[in-house]
Amino acid sequence: MSPHPFTIALSGKGGTGKTTVSSLLVRSFIALGETPILAVDADPNANLHEALGVSVKETLGSMREEAFSRNIPPGMNRHDYVRLRFRQALVESEGFDLVAMGRPEGTGCYCFANDLLSECMQTLEREYPFIVIDSEAGMEHISRGTIGKPDLLLIVSDPGARGLRTIARIREIATQLGLEKEKIHVVFNQYKTGAAPVDIGEETPFAIIPEDAAVERADLAASPVSLIPEDSPARVAVQELAEKIREIKQERGEG
Repeated sequence: MSPHPFTIALSGKGGTGKTTVSSLLVRSFIALGETPILAVDADPNANLHEALGVSVKETLGSMREEAFSRNIPPGMNRHDYVRLRFRQALVESEGFDLVAMGRPEGTGCYCFANDLLSECMQTLEREYPFIVIDSEAGMEHISRGTIGKPDLLLIVSDPGARGLRTIARIREIATQLGLEKEKIHVVFNQYKTGAAPVDIGEETPFAIIPEDAAVERADLAASPVSLIPEDSPARVAVQELAEKIREIKQERGEG
């Protein structure tokens, strides 16, 4: 296994199906035998655990700094305690592990949870070939350096005009933060058959994921969307996306 995992961050405005794509990407890497995958739910509004069909009992956001500092057992240093608590917050499932940022209790800011995530990512990263991060549109975790610089930033969007504005904004923020242009790609989700081609500048979309009735049924039934049939259109498209990402990793000599 590569000593460093290949990190994929997914960003995009709400309602584009970013969490759906993240969860299907995790399942696709598992299908390729690239296990274990670390799934990080870094968007406090996301429900990556539900999409993957697991329960979260504790989030990093619920760990209060004061209580955390007070509870370090005698003879244990902070670094070891961080690792222990992170392990306790980690949800282990078949083929993947999941950690959720969640929300801080009360009026606390995210600083402590961000610091914890940053520290834990560095501690655990060697154990995973791929890390899939469901992040928010604001790019906070990249700007803070919480998740480091991802090897690939996928901007998930619908093909409408507002979606295109969001793509441009996220791309601008990401490049200002030092992310190379060749690592930033657009993924169109919920793409209607027969829709007019969308102009996103010089590049072509990295992936086009079609509208899928199976995704809608899973949403309506509140069942894990990542468990839709393997031959459903969205699942097939994301499987191809996973293979493409694995090829990029191999080309870069990272696995």
